[in-house]
Amino acid sequence: MLGSVIALALAAGAVPTPKLYLGADLSYVNEMEDCGAVYREAGKPVDPFALVKEHGGNIVRVRIWNDATWTKYSNYADVLKTIRRAHAAGLQVLLDFHYSDDWADGEKQIAPAAWAKLDTPGQARALYDYTRGILARLDADGAMPELVQVGNETNPELMGGAKDRAINWDRNAVLLNAGVKAVRDAGKAAGKPPRVMLHIAQPEHVLPWFDAATVAGVLDYDIIGISYYSKWSTRTIAQLGQTIAAAKARYRADVMVVETAYPFTNDGADASPNLLGEDSLIKGYPATPDGQLRYLNDLTQTVVDNGGIGVVYWEPAWVSTRCRTRWGVGSNWENAAWFDLKKHEALPAIGFMGRTYTPAPRP
Repeated sequence: MLGSVIALALAAGAVPTPKLYLGADLSYVNEMEDCGAVYREAGKPVDPFALVKEHGGNIVRVRIWNDATWTKYSNYADVLKTIRRAHAAGLQVLLDFHYSDDWADGEKQIAPAAWAKLDTPGQARALYDYTRGILARLDADGAMPELVQVGNETNPELMGGAKDRAINWDRNAVLLNAGVKAVRDAGKAAGKPPRVMLHIAQPEHVLPWFDAATVAGVLDYDIIGISYYSKWSTRTIAQLGQTIAAAKARYRADVMVVETAYPFTNDGADASPNLLGEDSLIKGYPATPDGQLRYLNDLTQTVVDNGGIGVVYWEPAWVSTRCRTRWGVGSNWENAAWFDLKKHEALPAIGFMGRTYTPAPRP
């Protein structure tokens, strides 16, 4: 038994940096399995982490909240379990710090309750200590992630409230740089430096945000992460590609799509409304299993053609179960998962990770 554990640890540590990151955010898997979900392929139960690996994937993303008292998931214990499962399957890990007790996204960045009344220097110290502390703890537990996001969809000011508040870049830069420094220092101490990502939702916001960040002195990052959902973006897939190419050239950083999704049906398995409905569809990509696969194939090819380094799908394992969330019983995403509505049988979309993507020749 010990020999097997050591072998897995060695295998996980030996995974090289891929030229193209392809994978999924599997933050929901532990919760869904606790709720009774059984994922299947060819009728047989499968482990989603192993399934991602078997179909050509090489990375799993996982979110972490500071003190989410409303759920027992996406805390340290749950994240550790996810990272261990990913590493055991031979996958790299992207750890996504939300710096909130709840969802932080392109609409809002709500400070953790414990930090809410601190001034900017106090919040910067708290953010640094928390980030470095989590990473040091993960390293001690043999679960250091290979990539780290300093914030999730930080279109608004980090810990600054709703998106309609103008960004105070003096404050924002102090906070972002504190998080980046914490990742760098933790990686140096561990001898396992993660790559640092900054993440913005929707391609139309990427260049303006990073231009402002550059002026403010936010310069030390390795990867620009982009969320792309046609429902919430004004840009086409081709225009996403143009943004990737422009960002790569302008900021001398790698660029990847770190969130995207597409429905395989407009039906649902429960009374919870689907977040991705008819308003999410793109001409030429119907809400069918084949349409979902072609969307991912074409989007990934566009990323590669424009110099991007990866695509991560959100959230393919959030299937319908008997469990209740704050939005109702079941899932709001089951029609955009990688598993069908009835038996949670794996769909063709999972195959996008196993394709070979060769950049189109430049004119």
